[in-house]
Amino acid sequence: MLPPSLRTWLGLIAVLAALVVVALGVRYADEGGPGTVDARIGAAVEGVGPPWRYVARVLDFLGEPVGAAALVGAATAGCLLLRRPRAAVLTVAGVAMAVGTATLLKHLVGRTIHGDNLSYPSGHTAFATALALVVALLATGRRGRDGLGLGGTAGTSLVLAAALVAGAAMGWAQVALGAHYPTDVLGGWCTALAVVPATAWLVNRLADRLADGMADGMADAARRERR
Repeated sequence: MLPPSLRTWLGLIAVLAALVVVALGVRYADEGGPGTVDARIGAAVEGVGPPWRYVARVLDFLGEPVGAAALVGAATAGCLLLRRPRAAVLTVAGVAMAVGTATLLKHLVGRTIHGDNLSYPSGHTAFATALALVVALLATGRRGRDGLGLGGTAGTSLVLAAALVAGAAMGWAQVALGAHYPTDVLGGWCTALAVVPATAWLVNRLADRLADGMADGMADAARRERR
């Protein structure tokens, strides 16, 4: 799920994204209002009318528990149909880790919006970005008729493009609906960029160890039978 040709680039990006998350968290810790950049972007985006407000509400619903569960379930089922159990595990684990990390950071940072509602980083944006990353990793890593098999710069570009499109769409919806500040959205996007590659690496390591253990067990059983 994390092709060797992408590990270096995605690893560097994950580190940079983590630094951005920390820097923004320190900057906006315990604050309850928009910064200068937030105010400027929010003034241009927030409060859109129909039909774009309906689009924003649909995107927002996809980040809510019911919509998110449906998307993750569909993606997991697709991975299983393609016989990619690691991808199915990463779909659930990657999204769960990204959203869980965002939720934990909200309580640590303590930034609020509309009263006491914790806002940094955006969990909706972290979810959408994480899911897009998993799907993009599946597409770049799978070779043959039903996959792209991309690596290096091309693979990294596709993964980042998918993350950017998904994160930008969900982030726009959150700012347009007044649910988050723009910097909350950036923090959520970077949270997913930092967490998903690390989760993919961990899933690969655990799956490899499990496969090696099963292979050793079968080899031992075969040797015992020959005796």
